[in-house]
Amino acid sequence: MRPKQPEKEPNHERWLVSYGDLLTLLFAVFVTLYAMSQADKQKAEAVAESVREAFGMPAVTSGVSSRPSVITTGRSGVIEELRSQPVQQRAALPTGKATVEEARFKALKATLDAYFLKIGVGEKVAVSVSERGLVISLKEAGFFAPGSATLKGDTSEILEAIADNVSHLSNRCAVEGHTDNQPLHGGPFGSNWDLSTARATTLVKLLVAKYGMSPERISATGYAEFEPLADNATPEGRAKNRRVDIVILSSTDREGISP
Repeated sequence: MRPKQPEKEPNHERWLVSYGDLLTLLFAVFVTLYAMSQADKQKAEAVAESVREAFGMPAVTSGVSSRPSVITTGRSGVIEELRSQPVQQRAALPTGKATVEEARFKALKATLDAYFLKIGVGEKVAVSVSERGLVISLKEAGFFAPGSATLKGDTSEILEAIADNVSHLSNRCAVEGHTDNQPLHGGPFGSNWDLSTARATTLVKLLVAKYGMSPERISATGYAEFEPLADNATPEGRAKNRRVDIVILSSTDREGISP
């Protein structure tokens, strides 16, 4: 008769085997997910680079930019907007020079409208796209005192956003001063011609000196009261007419043909 074997003590550490298997599986899953995410980043960057080349935009490098831009300062710029579009939508963008330029202007308008709404200055600035190009209208009430060509002190954030979005474009830029039809009484300017031209010149000097816009591609013009947007018979109409327009000229506009 066999002697009775002593009972073995239960192994209380067997759960470590299952726990180790679970950790191994989790590690494999996370490695796979990481590898997939890296591949997607490379594909997204390749698509973004092709969009930049198609639109004639400068390549984004890993170095520090020589001046702040909308993209690097966290504001929504054109490239970020294009990156957020589905691939099918990017592929459907028009290919003709004029239509591609119009699409670029519309994207810039959307970017500027969203930013101006965010900082609460929508009543001071109006952005539109016309046959001439992208038109950014600065209303007198937000930028100049009546009869003055000196910019108000709280306009720098708006002007910086405009310059950051348009300074990389190769298009010519026309800065155009406008007034209402009311004659000036006193002050340093003898006529609405003088006032409208002085305001446009003030803005051009600032955009070139402070924000780095190319002086070869920007000009200042005064139109006085002779290109109104609204009827000068009402105070509301006169307020709309007192403005300075920054016009990013289309390449098809005779004034906007690059030299």
